[in-house]
Amino acid sequence: MGAARARVRVSVAGVTVADSRSAKVLTEGSLPPRYYLPAADVRMDLLARTDTSTRCPHKGVAEYWSLTVSGETHDDIVWSYPHPIDEAADIAGMLCFYNERVAIDEG
Repeated sequence: MGAARARVRVSVAGVTVADSRSAKVLTEGSLPPRYYLPAADVRMDLLARTDTSTRCPHKGVAEYWSLTVSGETHDDIVWSYPHPIDEAADIAGMLCFYNERVAIDEG
C-alpha cells in the first residue's frame, strides 16, 4: 500500500462535496487509486452514517455514509476507517469516496 498527497475535488451531480489540498492517495495492487480526505474538507452536512461496515485485511473495519445531493441519495458512497490497523494509521478518520460513483478532479 503506497501513499502520496494530492489536491482533490470531488463532485456528484455537479455539486462539489469535497475539496482538499491534503488528500492521501493510496494504491493497493491492481485496485484504482483511492483518495482519503480529512473530514474537515468534506461536506459532512450532506452525509448520513449507515449501518454498513466492511473489513479490509490491509486497513481494518470501515464505516460507511450515504450522500444526498439535489434530492438524490447515493447509498454507501463514502467510507472511513476510524480505528485502522497500525500499518494504516495515517488514514484514521479520513473519508474516501468510490471513484466509480463520483467525479474526481486531481490537481
